[in-house]
Amino acid sequence: MPEKEQRPPNVIWIICDQLRAQAFSYRGDRNARTPNIDNLAREGMRFDCAIAGTPWCTPFRGALLTGKYPHQIGTPRTPSHLDPKHGSIADPFREAGYHTAWIGKWHLYGSNERPVIPEEHRGGFDYWMGYENNNNQNDSWVHGSGQDEPRRLPGYETDSLTDIFLEHLGGHIGETGGRGDYKPFFACLSVQPPHSPYVGPTNPVYGESGPDPAKIAFRPNVPPVGWVREKAAMDLSGYYAMIRNIDWNLGRIRNSLKAMGVDRETYVVFFSDHGDMLGSHAQWEKSSPWEESVGIPFIIGRTGGVSRMPVGICDAPLNHVDIAPTTLGLCGLDPPDDMRGHDYSDHCRDARDRLFRKSPQRDEEPDSAYIQQLVRKHHPHSVNCEWRGVVMRDGWKYVCTPGNDWLLHNTREDPFEMANLVHDECFREERARCHQRLEQWIKETGDRFQLPGAS
Repeated sequence: MPEKEQRPPNVIWIICDQLRAQAFSYRGDRNARTPNIDNLAREGMRFDCAIAGTPWCTPFRGALLTGKYPHQIGTPRTPSHLDPKHGSIADPFREAGYHTAWIGKWHLYGSNERPVIPEEHRGGFDYWMGYENNNNQNDSWVHGSGQDEPRRLPGYETDSLTDIFLEHLGGHIGETGGRGDYKPFFACLSVQPPHSPYVGPTNPVYGESGPDPAKIAFRPNVPPVGWVREKAAMDLSGYYAMIRNIDWNLGRIRNSLKAMGVDRETYVVFFSDHGDMLGSHAQWEKSSPWEESVGIPFIIGRTGGVSRMPVGICDAPLNHVDIAPTTLGLCGLDPPDDMRGHDYSDHCRDARDRLFRKSPQRDEEPDSAYIQQLVRKHHPHSVNCEWRGVVMRDGWKYVCTPGNDWLLHNTREDPFEMANLVHDECFREERARCHQRLEQWIKETGDRFQLPGAS
Protein backbone atom coordinates (compact mmCIF):
# COMPACT_ATOMS: atom_id res chain seq x y z
CA MET A 1 0.00 0.00 0.00
CA PRO A 2 1.44 3.44 -0.85
CA GLU A 3 2.63 5.51 2.08
CA LYS A 4 -0.09 8.12 1.49
CA GLU A 5 -2.77 5.51 2.20
CA GLN A 6 -1.41 5.11 5.76
CA ARG A 7 -2.11 8.72 6.71
CA PRO A 8 -4.60 9.39 9.50
CA PRO A 9 -7.90 10.74 8.15
CA ASN A 10 -8.66 14.44 7.96
CA VAL A 11 -12.04 15.85 9.00
CA ILE A 12 -13.96 18.88 7.80
CA TRP A 13 -16.97 20.34 9.58
CA ILE A 14 -19.37 22.36 7.44
CA ILE A 15 -21.73 24.06 9.90
CA CYS A 16 -24.82 25.95 8.78
CA ASP A 17 -27.07 28.09 10.96
CA GLN A 18 -30.82 27.48 11.22
CA LEU A 19 -30.87 24.82 8.47
CA ARG A 20 -33.59 22.30 9.27
CA ALA A 21 -33.30 18.61 8.54
CA GLN A 22 -36.20 18.49 6.10
CA ALA A 23 -35.07 21.18 3.61
CA PHE A 24 -33.34 18.99 1.01
CA SER A 25 -34.20 17.16 -2.15
CA TYR A 26 -33.00 13.87 -0.65
CA ARG A 27 -35.56 14.33 2.15
CA GLY A 28 -38.37 14.91 -0.36
CA ASP A 29 -38.69 18.70 -0.10
CA ARG A 30 -40.16 19.92 -3.40
CA ASN A 31 -38.88 23.46 -2.82
CA ALA A 32 -35.25 22.38 -2.51
CA ARG A 33 -32.56 22.01 -5.17
CA THR A 34 -29.56 20.51 -3.39
CA PRO A 35 -27.66 18.20 -5.79
CA ASN A 36 -24.30 18.41 -4.02
CA ILE A 37 -25.73 17.80 -0.56
CA ASP A 38 -27.86 14.99 -2.02
CA ASN A 39 -24.75 13.36 -3.48
CA LEU A 40 -22.92 13.60 -0.14
CA ALA A 41 -25.93 11.91 1.48
CA ARG A 42 -26.03 9.13 -1.14
CA GLU A 43 -22.31 8.46 -0.83
CA GLY A 44 -22.07 8.64 2.96
CA MET A 45 -23.88 7.92 6.19
CA ARG A 46 -27.03 9.90 6.96
CA PHE A 47 -28.15 10.43 10.53
CA ASP A 48 -31.74 11.36 9.74
CA CYS A 49 -32.73 11.46 13.42
CA ALA A 50 -29.95 13.86 14.46
CA ILE A 51 -30.99 16.32 17.16
CA ALA A 52 -30.11 19.86 18.19
CA GLY A 53 -30.45 19.12 21.89
CA THR A 54 -30.63 22.82 22.70
CA PRO A 55 -31.91 24.45 19.51
CA TRP A 56 -30.38 27.90 19.90
CA CYS A 57 -27.07 29.16 18.51
CA THR A 58 -24.76 29.61 21.51
CA PRO A 59 -26.02 26.71 23.65
CA PHE A 60 -25.63 24.33 20.70
CA ARG A 61 -22.17 25.62 19.81
CA GLY A 62 -20.94 25.29 23.37
CA ALA A 63 -22.10 21.66 23.42
CA LEU A 64 -20.63 21.10 19.96
CA LEU A 65 -17.11 22.18 20.90
CA THR A 66 -16.95 20.66 24.39
CA GLY A 67 -19.10 17.53 24.17
CA LYS A 68 -20.91 18.73 27.33
CA TYR A 69 -24.45 19.95 27.89
CA PRO A 70 -25.01 23.73 27.89
CA HIS A 71 -26.09 23.84 31.55
CA GLN A 72 -22.79 22.15 32.46
CA ILE A 73 -20.61 24.80 30.80
CA GLY A 74 -22.52 28.04 31.42
CA THR A 75 -23.95 28.60 27.93
CA PRO A 76 -27.72 28.49 28.56
CA ARG A 77 -28.72 31.25 26.16
CA THR A 78 -27.69 33.34 23.17
CA PRO A 79 -25.46 35.17 23.84
CA SER A 80 -23.34 33.45 26.49
CA HIS A 81 -19.60 33.24 27.09
CA LEU A 82 -17.85 29.86 26.85
CA ASP A 83 -15.10 29.90 29.47
CA PRO A 84 -11.81 28.66 27.95
CA LYS A 85 -11.34 26.42 31.01
CA HIS A 86 -13.77 23.95 29.43
CA GLY A 87 -11.42 23.35 26.50
CA SER A 88 -12.62 22.34 23.05
CA ILE A 89 -12.38 19.58 20.49
CA ALA A 90 -9.32 21.35 19.07
CA ASP A 91 -7.28 20.29 22.12
CA PRO A 92 -7.24 16.49 21.56
CA PHE A 93 -6.75 17.02 17.84
CA ARG A 94 -3.71 19.23 18.41
CA GLU A 95 -2.31 16.73 20.94
CA ALA A 96 -2.63 14.04 18.25
CA GLY A 97 -0.55 16.11 15.82
CA TYR A 98 -3.39 17.61 13.79
CA HIS A 99 -3.53 21.11 12.38
CA THR A 100 -6.77 22.75 13.51
CA ALA A 101 -8.62 25.61 11.81
CA TRP A 102 -11.88 27.51 12.33
CA ILE A 103 -13.33 29.87 9.71
CA GLY A 104 -16.59 31.76 10.18
CA LYS A 105 -19.27 32.33 12.81
CA TRP A 106 -18.24 31.73 16.44
CA HIS A 107 -20.97 33.10 18.76
CA LEU A 108 -19.30 31.91 21.96
CA TYR A 109 -17.65 35.09 23.27
CA GLY A 110 -20.77 36.42 24.91
CA SER A 111 -21.73 39.71 23.32
CA ASN A 112 -22.13 41.25 19.91
CA GLU A 113 -20.88 44.49 21.50
CA ARG A 114 -17.36 43.01 21.59
CA PRO A 115 -16.74 42.16 17.96
CA VAL A 116 -13.00 41.38 18.20
CA ILE A 117 -12.44 38.05 19.95
CA PRO A 118 -9.10 37.68 21.77
CA GLU A 119 -6.92 34.73 20.83
CA GLU A 120 -7.38 33.02 24.20
CA HIS A 121 -11.15 32.83 23.53
CA ARG A 122 -10.91 31.14 20.12
CA GLY A 123 -11.15 27.54 21.28
CA GLY A 124 -7.46 26.71 20.95
CA PHE A 125 -7.53 26.45 17.15
CA ASP A 126 -4.18 26.86 15.39
CA TYR A 127 -5.80 29.08 12.76
CA TRP A 128 -8.92 31.15 13.48
CA MET A 129 -10.60 33.61 11.13
CA GLY A 130 -14.14 34.59 11.95
CA TYR A 131 -16.59 36.79 13.80
CA GLU A 132 -18.86 36.59 16.86
CA ASN A 133 -22.24 37.05 15.16
CA ASN A 134 -23.72 38.70 12.09
CA ASN A 135 -27.23 39.00 10.70
CA ASN A 136 -26.43 40.55 7.33
CA GLN A 137 -24.93 37.97 5.01
CA ASN A 138 -24.19 40.60 2.36
CA ASP A 139 -22.15 42.70 4.82
CA SER A 140 -19.80 40.44 6.81
CA TRP A 141 -16.59 41.32 8.65
CA VAL A 142 -13.93 38.89 9.89
CA HIS A 143 -10.74 39.01 11.93
CA GLY A 144 -8.36 36.49 13.41
CA SER A 145 -4.94 34.93 12.97
CA GLY A 146 -2.51 37.62 11.85
CA GLN A 147 -5.32 40.14 11.41
CA ASP A 148 -6.30 42.10 14.50
CA GLU A 149 -8.66 44.57 12.82
CA PRO A 150 -11.89 43.31 11.18
CA ARG A 151 -12.05 43.46 7.41
CA ARG A 152 -15.13 43.39 5.24
CA LEU A 153 -15.65 40.32 3.10
CA PRO A 154 -15.79 41.18 -0.61
CA GLY A 155 -18.89 39.13 -1.41
CA TYR A 156 -21.78 37.14 -0.02
CA GLU A 157 -20.83 35.54 3.29
CA THR A 158 -20.93 31.85 2.36
CA ASP A 159 -18.99 32.45 -0.86
CA SER A 160 -16.29 34.57 0.79
CA LEU A 161 -15.86 32.31 3.83
CA THR A 162 -15.55 29.32 1.50
CA ASP A 163 -12.83 31.20 -0.39
CA ILE A 164 -10.91 31.75 2.87
CA PHE A 165 -11.46 28.14 3.93
CA LEU A 166 -10.14 26.69 0.66
CA GLU A 167 -7.22 29.11 0.52
CA HIS A 168 -6.17 28.12 4.03
CA LEU A 169 -6.49 24.38 3.35
CA GLY A 170 -4.54 24.73 0.13
CA GLY A 171 -1.78 26.61 1.93
CA HIS A 172 -1.60 24.06 4.73
CA ILE A 173 -1.48 21.11 2.36
CA GLY A 174 1.12 22.84 0.20
CA GLU A 175 3.32 23.57 3.21
CA THR A 176 3.08 20.11 4.80
CA GLY A 177 2.41 17.95 1.78
CA GLY A 178 5.79 16.25 1.77
CA ARG A 179 5.88 12.63 2.85
CA GLY A 180 8.07 13.43 5.83
CA ASP A 181 6.21 16.43 7.26
CA TYR A 182 2.54 15.95 6.32
CA LYS A 183 0.18 17.07 9.07
CA PRO A 184 -3.45 15.88 9.03
CA PHE A 185 -6.08 18.53 9.62
CA PHE A 186 -9.37 19.19 11.38
CA ALA A 187 -10.95 22.22 9.74
CA CYS A 188 -14.31 23.91 10.38
CA LEU A 189 -16.31 26.18 8.08
CA SER A 190 -19.15 27.87 9.98
CA VAL A 191 -21.58 30.02 7.97
CA GLN A 192 -24.54 32.14 9.07
CA PRO A 193 -26.97 31.22 6.22
CA PRO A 194 -29.73 30.21 5.97
CA HIS A 195 -30.36 32.16 9.18
CA SER A 196 -32.86 35.04 9.05
CA PRO A 197 -33.19 37.60 7.53
CA TYR A 198 -34.27 35.38 4.68
CA VAL A 199 -32.42 37.17 1.88
CA GLY A 200 -30.37 35.25 -0.66
CA PRO A 201 -27.23 36.43 -2.47
CA THR A 202 -27.73 39.74 -4.27
CA ASN A 203 -25.70 38.43 -7.23
CA PRO A 204 -25.95 34.63 -7.27
CA VAL A 205 -22.77 33.37 -8.89
CA TYR A 206 -24.45 30.29 -10.31
CA GLY A 207 -27.66 31.81 -11.65
CA GLU A 208 -30.01 30.41 -9.00
CA SER A 209 -32.58 32.12 -6.81
CA GLY A 210 -35.24 30.89 -4.45
CA PRO A 211 -38.56 29.44 -5.57
CA ASP A 212 -41.45 31.74 -6.44
CA PRO A 213 -43.30 32.54 -3.17
CA ALA A 214 -46.58 31.87 -4.96
CA LYS A 215 -45.47 28.32 -5.72
CA ILE A 216 -44.08 27.33 -2.31
CA ALA A 217 -45.13 23.84 -1.20
CA PHE A 218 -45.96 24.21 2.49
CA ARG A 219 -45.45 21.51 5.05
CA PRO A 220 -48.82 20.14 6.19
CA ASN A 221 -48.33 21.60 9.68
CA VAL A 222 -48.23 25.20 8.40
CA PRO A 223 -51.78 26.26 9.27
CA PRO A 224 -53.96 27.75 6.50
CA VAL A 225 -54.09 31.12 8.25
CA GLY A 226 -53.63 34.13 5.99
CA TRP A 227 -50.83 35.98 7.77
CA VAL A 228 -48.97 32.74 8.58
CA ARG A 229 -48.83 31.52 5.00
CA GLU A 230 -48.12 34.95 3.52
CA LYS A 231 -45.14 35.45 5.81
CA ALA A 232 -43.97 31.85 5.43
CA ALA A 233 -44.08 32.01 1.62
CA MET A 234 -41.84 35.08 1.45
CA ASP A 235 -39.43 33.79 4.08
CA LEU A 236 -39.19 30.32 2.56
CA SER A 237 -38.31 31.75 -0.86
CA GLY A 238 -35.25 33.51 0.56
CA TYR A 239 -34.46 30.54 2.80
CA TYR A 240 -34.21 28.14 -0.14
CA ALA A 241 -32.12 30.64 -2.12
CA MET A 242 -29.55 30.58 0.70
CA ILE A 243 -29.66 26.78 0.82
CA ARG A 244 -28.96 26.59 -2.92
CA ASN A 245 -25.94 28.79 -2.37
CA ILE A 246 -24.73 26.55 0.47
CA ASP A 247 -25.14 23.55 -1.82
CA TRP A 248 -23.08 25.23 -4.55
CA ASN A 249 -20.27 25.98 -2.09
CA LEU A 250 -20.28 22.39 -0.80
CA GLY A 251 -19.69 21.36 -4.42
CA ARG A 252 -16.75 23.75 -4.58
CA ILE A 253 -15.25 22.23 -1.44
CA ARG A 254 -15.59 18.65 -2.64
CA ASN A 255 -14.05 19.48 -6.02
CA SER A 256 -11.19 21.32 -4.31
CA LEU A 257 -10.44 18.35 -2.07
CA LYS A 258 -10.05 16.25 -5.20
CA ALA A 259 -7.76 18.84 -6.79
CA MET A 260 -5.66 18.96 -3.60
CA GLY A 261 -5.34 15.17 -3.63
CA VAL A 262 -6.81 14.64 -0.15
CA ASP A 263 -10.36 13.59 -1.04
CA ARG A 264 -9.82 9.91 -0.25
CA GLU A 265 -8.52 10.62 3.24
CA THR A 266 -10.93 13.38 4.30
CA TYR A 267 -14.29 13.01 6.00
CA VAL A 268 -16.79 15.78 5.27
CA VAL A 269 -19.27 16.27 8.12
CA PHE A 270 -22.23 18.46 7.13
CA PHE A 271 -24.70 19.68 9.76
CA SER A 272 -26.50 22.64 11.32
CA ASP A 273 -26.79 24.11 14.82
CA HIS A 274 -30.61 23.90 14.79
CA GLY A 275 -33.55 24.21 12.44
CA ASP A 276 -36.23 26.80 11.71
CA MET A 277 -39.98 26.55 12.19
CA LEU A 278 -40.81 28.89 9.26
CA GLY A 279 -44.54 28.83 9.92
CA SER A 280 -44.95 25.23 11.04
CA HIS A 281 -47.37 25.26 14.00
CA ALA A 282 -47.47 29.07 13.40
CA GLN A 283 -43.97 29.33 14.93
CA TRP A 284 -40.78 30.90 13.59
CA GLU A 285 -37.07 30.33 14.00
CA LYS A 286 -35.72 28.05 16.75
CA SER A 287 -35.92 27.09 20.46
CA SER A 288 -39.06 24.99 19.97
CA PRO A 289 -39.22 21.21 20.51
CA TRP A 290 -40.95 20.38 17.21
CA GLU A 291 -39.04 18.59 14.47
CA GLU A 292 -38.55 21.66 12.28
CA SER A 293 -36.55 23.24 15.12
CA VAL A 294 -34.72 20.34 16.80
CA GLY A 295 -34.18 18.19 13.71
CA ILE A 296 -30.89 18.90 11.93
CA PRO A 297 -29.15 17.46 8.88
CA PHE A 298 -26.15 15.35 9.78
CA ILE A 299 -24.17 13.63 7.03
CA ILE A 300 -20.72 12.07 7.18
CA GLY A 301 -19.28 11.40 3.75
CA ARG A 302 -16.19 11.33 1.63
CA THR A 303 -15.39 12.75 -1.75
CA GLY A 304 -13.27 9.84 -2.89
CA GLY A 305 -12.84 6.21 -1.98
CA VAL A 306 -16.57 5.87 -1.42
CA SER A 307 -16.58 2.10 -1.71
CA ARG A 308 -14.51 1.81 1.49
CA MET A 309 -16.96 3.77 3.63
CA PRO A 310 -20.27 2.36 4.89
CA VAL A 311 -23.21 3.99 3.13
CA GLY A 312 -26.77 4.24 4.39
CA ILE A 313 -29.06 5.72 7.02
CA CYS A 314 -28.50 5.42 10.76
CA ASP A 315 -31.53 5.87 13.04
CA ALA A 316 -29.47 6.89 16.08
CA PRO A 317 -30.71 10.04 17.90
CA LEU A 318 -27.30 11.68 17.55
CA ASN A 319 -27.30 14.77 19.77
CA HIS A 320 -25.17 17.94 19.87
CA VAL A 321 -22.93 16.49 22.62
CA ASP A 322 -22.22 13.45 20.42
CA ILE A 323 -20.69 15.38 17.51
CA ALA A 324 -17.26 15.99 19.08
CA PRO A 325 -16.74 12.38 20.28
CA THR A 326 -17.94 11.05 16.93
CA THR A 327 -15.58 13.36 15.04
CA LEU A 328 -12.60 12.31 17.14
CA GLY A 329 -13.62 8.68 16.63
CA LEU A 330 -13.51 9.10 12.85
CA CYS A 331 -9.78 9.71 13.27
CA GLY A 332 -9.27 6.90 15.77
CA LEU A 333 -8.90 9.29 18.69
CA ASP A 334 -10.44 8.71 22.10
CA PRO A 335 -12.56 11.60 23.40
CA PRO A 336 -11.49 13.26 26.65
CA ASP A 337 -13.05 11.70 29.73
CA ASP A 338 -15.15 14.78 30.48
CA MET A 339 -17.00 14.68 27.15
CA ARG A 340 -20.54 13.48 27.87
CA GLY A 341 -21.58 12.46 24.38
CA HIS A 342 -21.46 9.14 22.56
CA ASP A 343 -19.09 8.24 19.71
CA TYR A 344 -21.07 7.01 16.68
CA SER A 345 -18.06 6.83 14.37
CA ASP A 346 -18.13 3.04 13.94
CA HIS A 347 -21.18 3.53 11.71
CA CYS A 348 -19.00 5.52 9.33
CA ARG A 349 -15.37 4.41 9.44
CA ASP A 350 -13.97 2.00 6.91
CA ALA A 351 -11.78 -0.95 7.84
CA ARG A 352 -8.59 0.96 7.03
CA ASP A 353 -9.41 3.85 9.34
CA ARG A 354 -10.25 1.45 12.16
CA LEU A 355 -6.55 0.63 12.27
CA PHE A 356 -6.02 4.03 13.85
CA ARG A 357 -8.45 3.33 16.68
CA LYS A 358 -6.67 3.23 20.03
CA SER A 359 -9.47 1.62 22.03
CA PRO A 360 -13.02 0.37 21.44
CA GLN A 361 -16.05 2.57 21.94
CA ARG A 362 -16.84 3.18 25.59
CA ASP A 363 -20.58 2.66 25.90
CA GLU A 364 -23.64 1.14 24.36
CA GLU A 365 -25.54 3.50 22.10
CA PRO A 366 -28.06 5.73 23.87
CA ASP A 367 -31.73 4.86 23.63
CA SER A 368 -32.69 8.54 23.43
CA ALA A 369 -31.55 12.14 23.22
CA TYR A 370 -32.08 14.81 25.88
CA ILE A 371 -33.49 18.14 24.63
CA GLN A 372 -33.67 21.45 26.50
CA GLN A 373 -34.70 25.07 26.43
CA LEU A 374 -32.96 26.38 29.52
CA VAL A 375 -34.38 29.90 29.76
CA ARG A 376 -37.35 31.94 28.60
CA LYS A 377 -36.60 33.60 25.29
CA HIS A 378 -39.09 36.45 24.70
CA HIS A 379 -38.84 36.19 20.91
CA PRO A 380 -41.91 36.79 18.68
CA HIS A 381 -43.72 33.74 17.26
CA SER A 382 -41.64 31.45 19.46
CA VAL A 383 -42.21 29.39 22.61
CA ASN A 384 -41.62 31.69 25.57
CA CYS A 385 -40.97 29.24 28.40
CA GLU A 386 -38.45 26.72 29.62
CA TRP A 387 -38.95 23.12 28.61
CA ARG A 388 -37.24 19.76 28.80
CA GLY A 389 -37.85 16.71 26.69
CA VAL A 390 -36.67 13.36 25.43
CA VAL A 391 -36.54 11.96 21.91
CA MET A 392 -36.59 8.18 22.00
CA ARG A 393 -34.83 6.09 19.38
CA ASP A 394 -38.15 4.44 18.51
CA GLY A 395 -39.58 7.83 17.51
CA TRP A 396 -41.54 8.85 20.60
CA LYS A 397 -41.02 12.43 21.79
CA TYR A 398 -42.12 13.77 25.16
CA VAL A 399 -41.79 17.39 26.32
CA CYS A 400 -42.66 19.17 29.59
CA THR A 401 -42.92 22.77 30.69
CA PRO A 402 -42.24 23.42 34.40
CA GLY A 403 -44.62 21.21 36.34
CA ASN A 404 -46.73 20.27 33.31
CA ASP A 405 -46.96 17.66 30.56
CA TRP A 406 -46.95 19.40 27.20
CA LEU A 407 -46.28 17.21 24.14
CA LEU A 408 -46.28 13.53 23.28
CA HIS A 409 -45.77 12.60 19.63
CA ASN A 410 -44.96 9.44 17.74
CA THR A 411 -42.79 10.96 15.02
CA ARG A 412 -42.56 7.68 13.09
CA GLU A 413 -46.32 7.59 12.52
CA ASP A 414 -46.86 11.35 12.72
CA PRO A 415 -43.78 13.12 11.28
CA PHE A 416 -45.55 16.49 11.15
CA GLU A 417 -46.56 16.19 14.84
CA MET A 418 -50.22 16.91 14.24
CA ALA A 419 -51.53 14.58 16.96
CA ASN A 420 -50.56 15.52 20.51
CA LEU A 421 -51.22 12.39 22.57
CA VAL A 422 -49.95 13.63 25.92
CA HIS A 423 -53.39 13.57 27.62
CA ASP A 424 -54.79 10.59 25.73
CA GLU A 425 -55.18 7.73 28.23
CA CYS A 426 -54.67 5.21 25.42
CA PHE A 427 -50.99 6.26 25.43
CA ARG A 428 -50.51 6.44 29.18
CA GLU A 429 -47.82 3.74 29.17
CA GLU A 430 -45.79 5.51 26.50
CA ARG A 431 -46.04 8.77 28.42
CA ALA A 432 -44.90 7.06 31.62
CA ARG A 433 -41.96 5.39 29.87
CA CYS A 434 -40.80 8.69 28.35
CA HIS A 435 -41.36 10.53 31.64
CA GLN A 436 -39.13 8.05 33.45
CA ARG A 437 -36.37 8.40 30.83
CA LEU A 438 -36.58 12.18 30.95
CA GLU A 439 -36.26 12.10 34.72
CA GLN A 440 -33.13 9.94 34.32
CA TRP A 441 -31.59 12.39 31.84
CA ILE A 442 -32.15 15.29 34.21
CA LYS A 443 -30.41 13.42 37.05
CA GLU A 444 -27.60 12.02 34.89
CA THR A 445 -26.66 15.43 33.50
CA GLY A 446 -27.05 17.35 36.75
CA ASP A 447 -29.81 19.53 35.35
CA ARG A 448 -32.54 21.13 37.48
CA PHE A 449 -36.16 21.17 36.32
CA GLN A 450 -39.61 20.75 37.85
CA LEU A 451 -41.20 17.75 36.18
CA PRO A 452 -44.91 17.00 36.54
CA GLY A 453 -45.84 14.13 38.79
CA ALA A 454 -45.67 10.74 37.10
CA SER A 455 -49.11 9.39 36.17
